[in-house]
Amino acid sequence: MTLYDESDVATLSVNRGLETRLRAELEEMREGGVFKELLYLMGRQSAVVDIEGYGQTINLCSNNYLGLADNPDVMKAIKDGTDRYGAGTASVRFICGTFDIHRELESRIADFLELPASLTYTSAWNAAEGLFAPLLGPEDVIISDRLNHACIIDGMRLSRSQRKIYEHMDMDSLKEALEASRDARHRLVITDGVFSMEGEIAPLPEIRELCDRHDAIMAIDDSHATGVLGDTGRGTPEHFGMHGEIDIITSTLGKALGGMAGGFTASSRAVIDYLIQNSRTQLFTNAVPAHSACGALAAIDHLETHPELIARLRENTEHFRDNLIEMGYKPIPGGTPIVPVIIGETADAINLSKQLLDEGVFVIGFGYPVVPRGEARIRCQISAGHDREHLDTALAALRSVGSRLGII
Repeated sequence: MTLYDESDVATLSVNRGLETRLRAELEEMREGGVFKELLYLMGRQSAVVDIEGYGQTINLCSNNYLGLADNPDVMKAIKDGTDRYGAGTASVRFICGTFDIHRELESRIADFLELPASLTYTSAWNAAEGLFAPLLGPEDVIISDRLNHACIIDGMRLSRSQRKIYEHMDMDSLKEALEASRDARHRLVITDGVFSMEGEIAPLPEIRELCDRHDAIMAIDDSHATGVLGDTGRGTPEHFGMHGEIDIITSTLGKALGGMAGGFTASSRAVIDYLIQNSRTQLFTNAVPAHSACGALAAIDHLETHPELIARLRENTEHFRDNLIEMGYKPIPGGTPIVPVIIGETADAINLSKQLLDEGVFVIGFGYPVVPRGEARIRCQISAGHDREHLDTALAALRSVGSRLGII
């Protein structure tokens, strides 16, 4: 029985052919067990969240890696920023949407990443999507890891550059792509710093060596590493001892650094000035809300004065991963707080996540097209905000549900 009312089409200006096709495909998704249902949080993003219809649940699917989304210092900075700057910018950057707090934040981000300059965007997606088209043209080549994030893929599609894909973290494949594009004006190699669905860390030293040998630009999207990797949370460059050695970094304010709206690109002063002139994803949309910029500044301050958060995050991750393996799960190997467990079929991964939610554990099942067919998974994400009791309760639920479903 359909969930859609035929009277909907009669009261809306919707093409009937389109409506019929969409309804049929949506019904197939439901029947196949792959339809995504939105869950509504009734309060703050935290280690434990109140989900409508489920109540208090342990949160294993947030990017709130340092637990700063509900940190009192960060929230106070946002409130104070609202009092000073109001609700929003109501303009794009180059008209009247640039506030002094944007300059302060961009300077602080550049210092934090040990690069000359940075530029904020409304989201990390916009930062990555708006990177390639302004800087590169038809005579240039973008070389991308096969498993790079969708924002990189869409950014490449928006550019007029030639595109080459190298096999995931395969340096021989990257070398071949660089050699095959030797006649290009510019070659830009782009990789995720941490791959969001695998939790794997890109081999930056090897990529840097190949880029230097072939006179290529090296760029990374470090959204899942900023605030997470390195002794002080400066991301994959710090993890490898490569401070200031990456040509271009895009990343986010929406994950470890407080979970607010906003992303950024950091690079040379010339690259950033050129993006200010020509990057359409910041030219034609409002600036990051000023109060979010205030919160992001407070998050960076808090991280720098509380390095124990990173140590706690690592301890929590090791405890969770070790116990998963002990009970029979097979998480993808890695050293990040992203702990993906391959289940196989999309419907099975979604069923596991639904049954865990009934047990008070919030973790999402991912399937095609987010990940390749046959590699559906649950992605557990650990936070410094988790107490050991949270993790042990979640592990007990994973043991119970996994045994019941025959996964372990």
